Amino acid sequence: FATRLEPAASAALDTAATTAAAPPRHKPLKADALSLFTRQLATLAAVIPLEEALRTIVRQAEAERSRTVLATVHGAVVEGRRLSDAMALEAASFPALYRAMVAAGESAGTLPQVLERLAALLERQAELNGRVRAALAYPAALAVVATLAVAALMIFVVPRIAEQFADIGQTLPLLTRMVMAVSGLLAAGWWAILLVLAGAAALFARALKDEDFRRRFDARLLTLPVVGRLIRDWQAARLARTLAMMVAARVPLVDGLALTGPTIANHEVRARVVAMAGDIREGASLTAAMRRADVLPPLLVAMVAGGESAGRLDLMLERGAEALEREFDAVTRSALALLEPAIILVMGAAVATIVLAILLPILQLESLAAA
Repeated sequence: FATRLEPAASAALDTAATTAAAPPRHKPLKADALSLFTRQLATLAAVIPLEEALRTIVRQAEAERSRTVLATVHGAVVEGRRLSDAMALEAASFPALYRAMVAAGESAGTLPQVLERLAALLERQAELNGRVRAALAYPAALAVVATLAVAALMIFVVPRIAEQFADIGQTLPLLTRMVMAVSGLLAAGWWAILLVLAGAAALFARALKDEDFRRRFDARLLTLPVVGRLIRDWQAARLARTLAMMVAARVPLVDGLALTGPTIANHEVRARVVAMAGDIREGASLTAAMRRADVLPPLLVAMVAGGESAGRLDLMLERGAEALEREFDAVTRSALALLEPAIILVMGAAVATIVLAILLPILQLESLAAA
């Protein structure tokens, strides 16, 4: 309770405003740390005051980064700020979508329930990302090993064998000459090839920072046979699940789309979602905006239409996200089941080509000797 109020000098006001506008520059929380914090806060906020819950979590935190960020939030709450405003001091750790959900829960008096939904969303996203990484780990490792094995054969083995064929005085088979030419190029200039590849990768990464180029590239990815479907289902599932949570928290639909858009990795889909927010602001329904965007799966659009008609938009968005995630898992498993044998076949074909190129001159010499 304030016991005395006095006008502050303008310089003091400017200093205070500057201090409030400049958040501490702490390293942001990792995704797993944010998910754990949200789950702990959702559990504690339902039974004890918010300040005590934050203080307990700060004491519980073991990592220095987490303790520093959460202590800043706890200190701001002790000073009298709302939780969403306190989290804004560490905007790098708490995204705008996260803070908007917390603000909606504070305004509606349903903060524990909103935190529960946020924790479930973060855990679901972490589970989906983990499944994708786990599914790609073996094919990626297999591809790397296969590439290194073939490169080692071409750089170190084939040149030694080629030296044995240099003085035979016979024209080598075409396949052998081609393999020896490629081997000589790799052995003499492998470092230059690596530099060129690294430079091309750097230029491509720089080009992706241009919004127009990135959007055209992402749009081209969506047209690929299998990859495009996976990207579309993954992004649509994430959009539907996040939007379902925001609709359930009574966040306006236009604000929900505006906050959800930046979380979408594919820039073409992101631009279409931003356009959807503009259509809804002009009076269109979510279903009509989705159809006009023409980038989301028809299954999700149909379920949203049913949800709007029945007044259960949040439920149908949630079910649509679950259906898309199941479809994403099925397509991923099928694609990876075909990818692993394909990598093995390509590696086997490369090794067989090298072996055949080596054996052909030997067989040629044997036939000449027999003749």
